[in-house]
Amino acid sequence: MTEGRPERHRRPHLRPDMPDLLGDPDPADRTAVAHATAAAVLQAARSEPGTAPRLLDLADRLGLDEIAELWRGSGPDTLPGTLWSLYLLRSWVHRNGSEAARVFAVGERVAEVSTAVAGVAHPPGPAEVAALGDAVLTSAFTGDFAVALERAGAFCRVVAAGRAHSADDLAEEEGARQTRLAKGNLRMAEELERAAALWRRNELH
Repeated sequence: MTEGRPERHRRPHLRPDMPDLLGDPDPADRTAVAHATAAAVLQAARSEPGTAPRLLDLADRLGLDEIAELWRGSGPDTLPGTLWSLYLLRSWVHRNGSEAARVFAVGERVAEVSTAVAGVAHPPGPAEVAALGDAVLTSAFTGDFAVALERAGAFCRVVAAGRAHSADDLAEEEGARQTRLAKGNLRMAEELERAAALWRRNELH
């Protein structure tokens, strides 16, 4: 803090070889920008000391809509699509911490292996699941990227198990909603785990 004003954070430098997008861009150019920005963000976090904490709150400062504009359309087997999933997961556990903690607590009783991999502090509350979201994104930027993806995938598996396990005890409409959300959580888990395998083979771009 300086004279009562928050410290200004530098945004990561993006590579100069990214195409300019003027007017209505070609889909190939949009894909190139998505991949280039994702690679630049990850490279900046790993090569510039102190960058990771600033990137941790990138979604808070720019908004998920801005990130989505670049990355959301990318496939789950790509680096931008994978980073989008991590930011989306972190945003959810911060915004809906009580719900995330509730379904995780139910799921951890029926998905013990995934619970251990996820590594959420016990007992899981809103603060604990929010901390997991931060830890996964931080370790993705500074540690073993594949392990971070596997932790995120395991968390999604536990949440999916919790939703599915509790669906039968809810009113029909809410039970159907939880079942639908559980399928989405499980799909994200599978995508993150597949991305981890691709990263280990140097095939996630």
